[in-house]
Amino acid sequence: MSHLPDEPDAFAEYVADLLKRIQPQASVELIGPSQLSVNGRRLDLQNLLRMVNQDPERGTEIAEHYLEQMFAGDVVHMNEVPFEIARTRIMPRIQPVSIFEHLNRELVAHVPFVNDTVVVFVTDLPHMTVSITTEQVIKWGLSAEELEPIARANLDRYAPRLELRLVESKEGGRAAILSEQDGYDAARLLMSDLFKRLAPQLGGDFLVATPARDMFIAMSPGPGEFINRIRERVNADFQRLPYPITSDLFYVTRDGVAGTLDREAA
Repeated sequence: MSHLPDEPDAFAEYVADLLKRIQPQASVELIGPSQLSVNGRRLDLQNLLRMVNQDPERGTEIAEHYLEQMFAGDVVHMNEVPFEIARTRIMPRIQPVSIFEHLNRELVAHVPFVNDTVVVFVTDLPHMTVSITTEQVIKWGLSAEELEPIARANLDRYAPRLELRLVESKEGGRAAILSEQDGYDAARLLMSDLFKRLAPQLGGDFLVATPARDMFIAMSPGPGEFINRIRERVNADFQRLPYPITSDLFYVTRDGVAGTLDREAA
């Protein structure tokens, strides 16, 4: 199978042609590098390009599945679902504030978090997730701040166990790696009992890296050589993986999660 174009403009043109074949009734327009307008809505293709680059041999299959899910989300009409039905399916995700370079901040249900990130919300369905808009939250008679504890409680129930791989480094540091690949690996940082679960294994307060949606690495706060080596891997993953979040580390204590934008490596 031939590889898809990896130059942003050529890739966008390819996806536009593919989308016109999948959804011939859709209005599709190329509006910039890695960006399409689909039925008047902006579609950023950077994450799709990263996904394809992870497995070039399956590029067309990945692109087709991505676009089919996008339109399936439209068909679901989640805006019409009553809160009582949606409540148990509302889940949190961590996103970089840079998403608002492509999305209207006022339209996305979210709450601020640390390390230049925000917590957004999705409705988790069997074969896809649908983003929750501000309009949807207002229809439910709620605010994003009221939605957050509901989403976090659902996350706690969704992941009652943490299947972690523990690694001890040659420098003496310890790391716990989670890789469920279910779309909520990074979101585990928001679990209410994360400190209680991991502190005994990591010697108390610890750091967490979430370079992308499907990456979670918790680690002891030292020694310095160990942390610096982890940072190098985190920076590389942040640059190459789909759905990047942040290359900065989070600092987890008994009192909660803090950012490390101003912290030096241990």
